[in-house]
Amino acid sequence: MPTQPNSAALFQYRGVPAPGQLIPLGLQHVVASIVGIVTPAILISNTCGLSPADQTLLIQVSLVITALATLLQLFPLFRRIGAELPVIMGISFAYVPTLQSIGMQFDLPTILGAELVGGMVAIVFGVFVKQIRPFFPPLVTGTVIFTIGLSLYSTAIRYMASGSNPADPAQFGSVQNWVVAFITFAVVVFFNNFTKGTLKLGAILIGMVVGYLVAWLMGMVSFDSVASAGWFQVAAPLHFGISFEPSACVSLAIVYVVNAVQTMGDLSSTTLGGMDRLPTDRELSGGIIGQGVISILGAFVGGLPTATYSQNVGIVTVNRVINRLVFTLAAAVLLVAGLVPKFSSVLTTIPQSVIGGATVSVFAMITMTGIRMITSQKFTMRSSTVVGLSVALGMGVTQVSGSLAGPGFPGWVTTVFGSSSVVLATMMAIFLNLILPKDPPEEEAQAQRVEAVIEEAAQEAERETQ
Repeated sequence: MPTQPNSAALFQYRGVPAPGQLIPLGLQHVVASIVGIVTPAILISNTCGLSPADQTLLIQVSLVITALATLLQLFPLFRRIGAELPVIMGISFAYVPTLQSIGMQFDLPTILGAELVGGMVAIVFGVFVKQIRPFFPPLVTGTVIFTIGLSLYSTAIRYMASGSNPADPAQFGSVQNWVVAFITFAVVVFFNNFTKGTLKLGAILIGMVVGYLVAWLMGMVSFDSVASAGWFQVAAPLHFGISFEPSACVSLAIVYVVNAVQTMGDLSSTTLGGMDRLPTDRELSGGIIGQGVISILGAFVGGLPTATYSQNVGIVTVNRVINRLVFTLAAAVLLVAGLVPKFSSVLTTIPQSVIGGATVSVFAMITMTGIRMITSQKFTMRSSTVVGLSVALGMGVTQVSGSLAGPGFPGWVTTVFGSSSVVLATMMAIFLNLILPKDPPEEEAQAQRVEAVIEEAAQEAERETQ
């Protein structure tokens, strides 16, 4: 391990970067994730009809759980619980449709009970990930990552159009929202392509700072929530209670299985984009098991389900900074924000148009990472069929609202399969990869050589971590 801070340490997992590099790069991950952490808690608290005090508490716990989940991935317990990879784990939008459905039918304690069961399912999935991994070769995993990137574009555009108050439909898509978004976007593109060193690495943070200042000058930033927020608050265990409903547990467990696959895709994107390799079996297993453990903890304190944050994975693929101290700083800031409501409320004043303008390029990089994985093998008609049909079905169904809500379809079908393009794309990619005839011998031999190189690199990485 280096004993002196240096620039190269940023690109080493265990290096020691200089504070001047560490702070802006860590804060960059905070601002990229903060809206995604807070918004699901707001949506679920509204669905469940929580009091203002409990709504605030749910938001605070979301920040704390995000911090703890990230630290667990950075510093695994017993070398089995946690991936030991540079990722941000946070409260995930992927679960929101199912959580809202449970919340409308039942209540928040039922959500937390289903989350506890889902966490156990994730742990089982993680334990057997080595046996399951052959179902996810680079072609399938690349398709999943590609679909994740495509599915995030609508999120970025929605943020760009939403401004500072997404609840106000009159302001959605206004000129001032797009002005702020495009100024932020332009600054990010400029620093990414026309600068070097720390300026290039901190492009997204710089873009957000500039966008925030522009939004403030245009009257889009309100500090009312900061003035009314308290200074310290900790959630008591079982404050919200826990109850179990079989149908809720089953529906959320299905989403956990699907999200475990997405976690495999995000971890693969992280290692491929930042380390030029695929993750080892131990890293995938530890990451998913860690996700399950944190979900169980979250169920007891009121935290919602977590997942890897694709936008932060995208940052890694852009700047290739994998130093765990950068991510540790981000987790520490989020932990403080979760314990000090006054501080966390400052972070929530960032207009969504600023977030959208900064992250649209990040989502694009996720998509390109998927393409890179897909084309790591010789691209044949078989590969084209797997990727094309999987993405077409996954994206198509989710773009047509109610396409799975007709007569004969139970409600849970839409909730599970009609709300996430990643779910259908993943299932179709696995299915087609299993049933389609293999490529001719010469193309199959080429694919096997590529697989052998990837497997050898993964095994070498496994030996280096032991």
